Amino acid sequence: MSHSLGIVIEGLVAVLLVLTICYCMLLNKRLKKLKADEQSLKATIGELITVTEIAERAIGGLKHTVRDVNENLGAQINAATALAEQLKAQLAEGDHVVRRLSKIAIAARPLAAQAEPVEAAAAAPAGRVSAARANAAAAQAFAERRRPDGIAA
Repeated sequence: MSHSLGIVIEGLVAVLLVLTICYCMLLNKRLKKLKADEQSLKATIGELITVTEIAERAIGGLKHTVRDVNENLGAQINAATALAEQLKAQLAEGDHVVRRLSKIAIAARPLAAQAEPVEAAAAAPAGRVSAARANAAAAQAFAERRRPDGIAA
């Protein structure tokens, strides 16, 4: 029996060795698959790193562009504000000039009304001086009085 017991034990060891070999083959397949997945995962991670770097560069470029736009826009807004102030001052000055011219025209009307009979007698009947010419003459006379050298503009 001792001999048959030794054969049984050796048979059992042989079966266990066959099962171990089968299990090692199964593990080997899984490890190969895992390594293939690892390579795929490494490639995916590499692509993600590349895309992240590209995105970071694009964000940096966008930040630079936004900064330039803000600076240019700020300068343009400042220039527009200065121009608006200048136009406002010029409009106020123009309004002031128009009011002065209106006062001159109003002041010249009585003079023009007095001068019309004299001019009507000296000129032909159709040669009446228009109110616009009287205003222009009054404005020119006022301008000559205002200039220190007496030279008309």
